[in-house]
Amino acid sequence: MSDRFNVHSLTLRKRLVWLFSFTFFAAGLSLLAQDATVAMMSQSIAIAVGAVGIFHILYDLVQFRRVESAHKAVHDLIANDKSASFFAAADGMILARNAATGDTFDGQLAQTVSALFSSQFANPSTIVFRMQSRAFQDGAARENIRTRDGEIQLSVHRAPGGYLWRAQVAQGAVSSAGQTNDQTLPMLMISRSGAVLSMNDAARRLMGRRITALDQLFDKRVVHHGAIVEIQTAQGPELMMVAELPASAGRRALYLLPGNTGQSADVGWQAFQQLPIPLVKIAPDGAVLSYNVMASSLIGAALTPESHLSDLMEGLGRSISDWLTDTLDGRLVKKSEFLRLKRDDREVFVQVTLNLVSELGRPALIAVLNDATELKSLQAQFVQSQKMQAIGQLAGGVAHDFNNLLTAISGHCDLLLLRHDQGDPDYSDLVQINQNANRAAALVGQLLAFSRKQTLRPETLDIRDTMADLTHLLNRLVGETVTLTLSHDPVLQPIRADKRQLEQVLMNLVVNARDAMPTGGEIKVTTECVTLETALTRDRVVVPSGKYVTVKVEDKGEGIAPDNLQKVFEPFYTTKRTGEGTGLGLSTAYGIVKQSGGYIFVDSELGEGTVFSLYFPVMVQTVAAVKERPPSVPAAPAKPNDGIVLLVEDEAPVRAFASRALRLRGYTVIEADSAEGALKTLEDQTLSVDVFVTDVIMPGMDGPSWVRQALKHRPGIPVVFVSGYAEDSFEDAQTSIPNSTFLPKPFSLTELTNTVHRQLL
Repeated sequence: MSDRFNVHSLTLRKRLVWLFSFTFFAAGLSLLAQDATVAMMSQSIAIAVGAVGIFHILYDLVQFRRVESAHKAVHDLIANDKSASFFAAADGMILARNAATGDTFDGQLAQTVSALFSSQFANPSTIVFRMQSRAFQDGAARENIRTRDGEIQLSVHRAPGGYLWRAQVAQGAVSSAGQTNDQTLPMLMISRSGAVLSMNDAARRLMGRRITALDQLFDKRVVHHGAIVEIQTAQGPELMMVAELPASAGRRALYLLPGNTGQSADVGWQAFQQLPIPLVKIAPDGAVLSYNVMASSLIGAALTPESHLSDLMEGLGRSISDWLTDTLDGRLVKKSEFLRLKRDDREVFVQVTLNLVSELGRPALIAVLNDATELKSLQAQFVQSQKMQAIGQLAGGVAHDFNNLLTAISGHCDLLLLRHDQGDPDYSDLVQINQNANRAAALVGQLLAFSRKQTLRPETLDIRDTMADLTHLLNRLVGETVTLTLSHDPVLQPIRADKRQLEQVLMNLVVNARDAMPTGGEIKVTTECVTLETALTRDRVVVPSGKYVTVKVEDKGEGIAPDNLQKVFEPFYTTKRTGEGTGLGLSTAYGIVKQSGGYIFVDSELGEGTVFSLYFPVMVQTVAAVKERPPSVPAAPAKPNDGIVLLVEDEAPVRAFASRALRLRGYTVIEADSAEGALKTLEDQTLSVDVFVTDVIMPGMDGPSWVRQALKHRPGIPVVFVSGYAEDSFEDAQTSIPNSTFLPKPFSLTELTNTVHRQLL
C-alpha cells in the first residue's frame, strides 16, 4: 500500500511544480508587459489557473485520502484471515494483501494478480480475466482449481475501487512454500491413455522418484477401484489400497491408501477421513466400526457405529454375514457387488468392494463404496426395453399362429352354421364355439395391440365427439357408486387415430379407475390442448415439442405402489385376484397409444389416487396428393359371384375353409399352397383369373413378391391380401401394388366373400 501512496504523492508533487511554474511565468509576463491591458490579462490568467489548479489538487488529495482510508479498512479486514486475501485494482495492481498470501503463493514481491498466481497456476492471466469478468457482471465469482499440490478454492468479489480476492487451500494440499497444511494422501493424476500427468508431494515422497506411467508403479497396468496392490516405494515394496476418483476431461485421480492382508502394519484410519470416496470399516461380524464423511452422506442417518451392514443395504440374494465370511476366509474372488441401500427418502444403489485389513492385529474389512444409482437406472432401462421388445415379438408371433388357428376354427364353424337352423339341437353348440372363437380372437387382438402389430384404421377424430359417443357406455361400466365427470377444453384440435381402438383405451382406463375405488368415488376425464415449447422428458421417454391433445383419467382410489408403477404396462401383470382380470388392459392401451404415435404416462401415490395422461399429436392439416393408378389393360367384366379366384395359402385348414366358402358363393377357386406353385399355375396362358387371394407371409416367396411378378404378365387383376400380422408390417409393399386390399385374420365366411365381391366390382 505504501508503494501506491508514493506514486500518488509523486503525482501531486509534479502537479504542484507545473502549477507554480505556470503561475510565476504568467505573473512575470504581467510585470514585464508594457501595455497595462496585457499586464492585467496575464495577472487574471495567472490567478485563474492557480485557483483551478489548487482546487483540483485539493480534490485529488481528498479523493486519495478517501481511497487510502478504504484500502486501509480492507487491509485491516483481511489482515487476520487465515487464507490468502488481497485487494487489487481493476488493472490487476495489488493494493493490499495479508501475510497468508505470501505463504500460499510465495509471491511477496508480486505487484499484479497474474504475477502472484504464476507460482501456482499455469495460465494465471486467463484465470484472472475469466473470474474478474464474471465478478464485474454478477458481483462475485468462485472456482475450484486443481494444482499439482492440491486444490485451491479461489473467489473474487467486486468492491468499490477494485476487487477483493481470496484463495483457500483445500484440506491436505501443500503450499508452494513447502508447508503442509494437513496430512496428505499420495495422489496421481492419470490421463485417458494411462500416462501419469502429475503427482503431489506426498506421492513423490512415497515413490522417491517421478513416475510417468502406471507400469512403473504397478505390476499390471489396469488396476480397479478398491484393489490392494503391491507398489515399489522408496522404502521397498508396500501394499497399498487404490481409490479412484473421476476428474475432468476424462482424467482420473488415483489415491494410494495404506493397505495390508494381515501381515503388514495396522491401517491408519485417520488417513481415510480425507479421501473423497465413501469408506466403511466393518468388523468380521458385520458391525460398523468406523466410516468417513462421504460414506455418511451416501448411506444416510442409518449409518452409525452401532449399526450392522445388513441394516444398511440389501440385494445380494443371500445373507450379508455369509458374504463377509467368504471374504474373510479368502473363498470369495475379489469383485464388486451391487447392493440397494435401505433408505426411505430415495432409491440408491451402491457398488461395494470389500478388502481385508488388520486392525491392531485383528482382521477387519474396508468397504469401498461407489454410488451406482445412475448405472443401475440405465441398466434397468436397457433390461426393460429388451424385455418389452422380446415380449412384443413373442406376442406378435403367437398372435399370428393363433390367428391361423382361429380362422380355421371360426371358418369351419360358419360352414356348419350354414347347414343348421335354430331348431337344430347342434345349433346352440355351434354358436358357443363361434362366440368363444371370437373371444379368443379379441384376446389375440390385445396381444397384437401390446406388440403394436395390429391393424389400425386411423381417421380424423375430435376427442369431444368420441367421448360423447362413449359416455353412455362408460356410465354403465362405472356403476352407481362411482361418478364419471367429463371436462373438455373448448378449443380442441383434431387428432388422427383409430376410433374403435381409442374407445378401447378409454374404456380400459375407466374400468381400472372404477376397480381402484371399490367403495365408490369420482372419476375425472379431462381433455385439453397443450403446446410443448420444449421437449418433455419423463419416465425414460422424450416427447418432442409441438401441439398435443391430452386426455387425463384421474381417480381417488388406492393408488399404485412405487415398486409396481413401472410394471403396470407389462402384459399379464395384474394386482387383481385370479379370474378378475387378464392383465392385458393397460398393456393393450399402451400398445394402441404408441402405435397411434402418442404417449401414455402414469402418476400415482398410495392412498391418494392415480392419473393416466395420454398425449396425442395434433393432426397437421395437409392435402395429400392423389396417386394415379397406372393404366391397366381392361378385362372382361365378371359377374359378382361368377369369377375365378386364385387362392394362395400355406396353412391347409385355412385354405380348405376359404376355398369352400368361396365355392359356396359361386366362385371358381384354384388353390395353391405356395407362391411358387401359384406362379407355375399362371404359366398356363389359357387360364383366366379374375382375382388373387393370397397370404402375405409364407415359406419361400412372400405374397407381395409373387403378386408383383404375376402382374407383369397379367396386369390389372385385383388382389386381396390376408395375414395374421398387422397391415402396416407390409404397408410399403402393398402401396406399390395397384387395386389391392387387406383382410386381417381371423376373418369370417361373410367377411371373406364380401371382400372378394368388392374387388370384382
